[in-house]
Amino acid sequence: MLIEEQRYIHEDLERLEQGIADRLRDEPKQIHERLNRDHEVSQLLDQIQHQSRELLPLYEDKSGVRSKEILQIGSGDPFEEFYKQVASIKEHHSRYPNEQAENSENWYRPRKQGDDQPFLVESMFSGEEAYGRFFDLHASHESYLNLPNVKRLPYMQYLEVFDNFQPGYGGVKRADKLTDQYFKYLGELMEYLESFIRRTRPLENLEKLFGGWDKEFDSAWEKDEIEGWRKEKLAAKGSATDRTLSSADAVWCEACEKEFKNENVYKNHLSGRKHIKAAEVLAAIHGESANGTSNGTVAPLAHRLKERAVAEREYRIKKLAGAMKTERDDTRVNVERRQGMTERERQQELENLYNTTFRRQAKEAEEDEDDGGDDKIYNPLKLPLAWDGKPIPFWLYRLHGLGQEFPCEICGNFVYRGRRAFDKHFNETNHITNLKRLGITNTHLFRDITSIEEAVRLWNKIQGDSRKTNVDEGSIVQMEDAEGNVMPEKVYLDLQKQGLL
Repeated sequence: MLIEEQRYIHEDLERLEQGIADRLRDEPKQIHERLNRDHEVSQLLDQIQHQSRELLPLYEDKSGVRSKEILQIGSGDPFEEFYKQVASIKEHHSRYPNEQAENSENWYRPRKQGDDQPFLVESMFSGEEAYGRFFDLHASHESYLNLPNVKRLPYMQYLEVFDNFQPGYGGVKRADKLTDQYFKYLGELMEYLESFIRRTRPLENLEKLFGGWDKEFDSAWEKDEIEGWRKEKLAAKGSATDRTLSSADAVWCEACEKEFKNENVYKNHLSGRKHIKAAEVLAAIHGESANGTSNGTVAPLAHRLKERAVAEREYRIKKLAGAMKTERDDTRVNVERRQGMTERERQQELENLYNTTFRRQAKEAEEDEDDGGDDKIYNPLKLPLAWDGKPIPFWLYRLHGLGQEFPCEICGNFVYRGRRAFDKHFNETNHITNLKRLGITNTHLFRDITSIEEAVRLWNKIQGDSRKTNVDEGSIVQMEDAEGNVMPEKVYLDLQKQGLL
């Protein structure tokens, strides 16, 4: 019956609203819990829209079935219609006696602490993104480095200029931007940023935001106000006056899109091969546009449409980067911080992140163990604990030699457990920095030396040997007297002073 279907949909809508209210009642403390709650609320809102779309045609009643049901209930015997429905329900259960009845109250209930259900956001983000706190642009950086005629930027500098498409920063020349490889690079970067903002802001109306950006771009494109994509004629006339140069004597080359310090450097540049080739390409573009305006607009129009597609992606990337300025700054700080960390510090950070993320589950597990009373960890050999809080196997302990301790006086008498960790620390920043504080510059010769006294004594010996091996320049220059005798310059000058020559 349509009336029963309407009642069921209304009941489901009330449960969805109650599920949203239960989730918004408490504010989570951890970022992954907050993101998981927002994604669950977003899914419930989508379900409300879906159910409302199904409910609206039932109220419109274009077929008239709902009106007939209401008429039957109101005009005839109400008990007769009631017993008909009871009979249909009994018939259904007699056909399917083993069918399990679902408890609809549990469909939209919030996640409890004791549940084993995984978080929705666990599979949405990579380890580098840290649940939406940082960008992971390594793939885009690799694609950028593979572009032709681009400036080779490290990842740290790429994070600062990936949305600056001016030549010399994060972009390339205008003629090189029309290639398929560059267009694909922009598409991948734009898709990642859109995916990132959708994953980190599930409750915002992003479609409305993107629509507003599209309207702004269309208006700016019609007015020819997109920076770097103005029409060629206007750019050729106004480039010398409109472009801001670094100094008053600087000269801008429109063909190469490059700035020169003064007129003399610019004149010497005009005879170069790169400038001649770039000038021919620019002249060909101007000639094509001139012929197109007089003989037809097919070729210039297609060229302009291709420029519009590239400019639209660049504009969208700029807007997305501006909307996520906080995440971008945090990413730059995080990358800079991780570059100065040792491998041991990175592992410690991952362990801390893991402990913070699953602190509640570990706490509940410990409470369960305390309740049992007989599950106390037995560790008489005092073996190191693994990630699960249990001692590692003894064979693994012996394999890595963790029973051996290696102190290092240069590192502040720090004790390294195992030969592997001890050998690895000689290449770490802490050990190298302490050697440089002792005045030792050639640090690769001091491997396996942990005593400060031995290191200083060896360095002094190396310095003394280097002084002995230095050859006196006076013994290299050869002099010849009047009789043809060849001798070093120092001996020659001594004999000359004594008047023996």
